[in-house]
Amino acid sequence: MSNYAFVLDSHKKPLQPCHPSVARKLLTNGRSAVFRRYPFTIILKEEKTNIGNHPIELKIDPGSKTTGIALVCNSKVIWGTELTHRGFQIKDKLQSRANCRRGRRNRNTRYRKPRFLDPSRAQDTRTKGWLAPSLQHRVLTTLTWVKRLCKYAPIKSFAQELVRFDTQKIANPEITGTEYQQGTLLGYEVREYLLEKWGRSCTYCSKENTPLEVEHIVPRASRGSNRISNLCLACHSCNTRKGVRSIEDFLKKKPELLDRIKKQAKAPLRDAAAVNSTRCALYHQLKITGLPITVASGGKTKYNRIRLGLPKTHWLDAACVGEVVSLKVLTKKPLLIKARGQGGRQKCAVNKYGYPTRHNPLKPIMGWQTGDIARFNGVIGRLTTRSNGRFYITTTSKRVVNIRPKELDLIKAINRKDGYEYGLTNL
Repeated sequence: MSNYAFVLDSHKKPLQPCHPSVARKLLTNGRSAVFRRYPFTIILKEEKTNIGNHPIELKIDPGSKTTGIALVCNSKVIWGTELTHRGFQIKDKLQSRANCRRGRRNRNTRYRKPRFLDPSRAQDTRTKGWLAPSLQHRVLTTLTWVKRLCKYAPIKSFAQELVRFDTQKIANPEITGTEYQQGTLLGYEVREYLLEKWGRSCTYCSKENTPLEVEHIVPRASRGSNRISNLCLACHSCNTRKGVRSIEDFLKKKPELLDRIKKQAKAPLRDAAAVNSTRCALYHQLKITGLPITVASGGKTKYNRIRLGLPKTHWLDAACVGEVVSLKVLTKKPLLIKARGQGGRQKCAVNKYGYPTRHNPLKPIMGWQTGDIARFNGVIGRLTTRSNGRFYITTTSKRVVNIRPKELDLIKAINRKDGYEYGLTNL
């Protein structure tokens, strides 16, 4: 069963969401019209209706990569979605832009003095509560969909999982007492710590009494971090032979050594750190709305989900947040939302070395943008535009339909691009 359909009255005020069959009857009888495709919303043409207006609770399960959102009314899950963030893509794009600019400055303006040495620019302009763009994106996209759902449903309260990951406990389950304040590097430099950790020998060949180099277990080319948990020691020959290959590829003929290194190295905590950084920011933004909000721990969410016998998914985790006595799931197909961004404003596309390759045309092209969902000769899919007027539509089954310039008038818009990509289950 699909999600319930949102209902607006003739004055665009939210009413109780209705079953898909009820929405289909209202559309067939001409008593309503489609107001929005994603999320699917109808608007009534009549002034008075028999549809109720019961309070709905919006529940959120924040995550580093995917956030689950569910609407619960009278212990019934009537709507759910999984919102996929693009925080790591934002980080990579910012890093790529910084590298291109640094290379261009080195090529063209080598004489310019470094600005970071200017005393007038030394002060920190970051305000209290500042978050990096990749982290702020997670808060803003979640808040955007909270505001949208408040427009389409009579939401009266919020519930958020306010979990705080103990990253030191994850990295070292036996940590206690003053070790929290001392940290893992107390009294050690990084190299000295690694020498003690890896037995003053090469991690891969166990060679001793030879110059050792600091080596990344997950290569930097594969977004490996500089954390202690991702560093080891290797001799020059092993470090050279490994290069940018993954440790699984490098040690595929030595599975026992691979298992030992993985057990000794600490797990990366990037996702846990992202949730820790954004959880309070999202909570304060929800408080600004003025609606009552309750918070709960991740342990309570897991207890409710296991007690009710529900599968492990983001949107069902959101439905289990807070005080849950019983829960009846009335929908089986949540709306899948993936943040894609509004597109860059860069007019000159560059390659990985920072050199220009092509010119990006102005948007939109003939009234259309890449990412619009449209219908062409009975085929529904995602539209891709070209400056020469040759468009094509890609369906969910990866079928590609080409559109010639003289056939552009046959395209019918279903959902205009708004920075998100949706599952086509509700079409």
